[in-house]
Amino acid sequence: MHALDRPVWESLASRHAALSEGGPLAKRYLPDVNLFASARDDSAEALSALAELVKPGEHVYVLQVPKIAVPEALHAAKTALGVQMVATRSMPAESGSDSILPLGDADAAEMLALAQLTQPGPFLARTHVMGRFIGIRIDGRLAAMAGERMRVPGHTELSGVCTHPDFRGRGLARRLSATVSAMIEARGETPFLHAWKDNHSAIALYEKLGFQWRTDVNVAVLER
Repeated sequence: MHALDRPVWESLASRHAALSEGGPLAKRYLPDVNLFASARDDSAEALSALAELVKPGEHVYVLQVPKIAVPEALHAAKTALGVQMVATRSMPAESGSDSILPLGDADAAEMLALAQLTQPGPFLARTHVMGRFIGIRIDGRLAAMAGERMRVPGHTELSGVCTHPDFRGRGLARRLSATVSAMIEARGETPFLHAWKDNHSAIALYEKLGFQWRTDVNVAVLER
């Protein structure tokens, strides 16, 4: 099995171990960092360990290529299909009139508000600590952002790409996506990403940037 087939597990078990909780059979991100969780495999022991990480009233996202096996103690509140895309060529950073700025703790509240407005995927108060995030401010407002999420050995995920509705149509998402991808490539890693299978506009943008479909992925929201 390729490492990208279970990217959540591979990330939590390696480069994001410090942001995880759980044990050798199942892990999840810290509750204020992200909602993703994963069993090591589909064994009964691993699935039971995954269920133990989900407290009453909580839900977690499972994302993987193999069909998702739901632990007996949990149920799938939602299931969907996504796509996983991998960069196939270099993406030099694109120029523009608005400066690209690093984002961090001081910007966390604005980042969370933008993500809640545009729904690029699970994004919590400390999701920005998963990797480097950058953004563009226009008239002092955070107009767009993009950054890094799961970090599998040799690969880093481009994620959190979103633009405020007031600033769409200016190519900000494309420019930020290309810049984050170039940053990843500069470290000798390959960028990859996920998108909902029916988000045709996003997929078309990423194809223009040089990303290619690798595989469909299964996504489930599990809760106790």
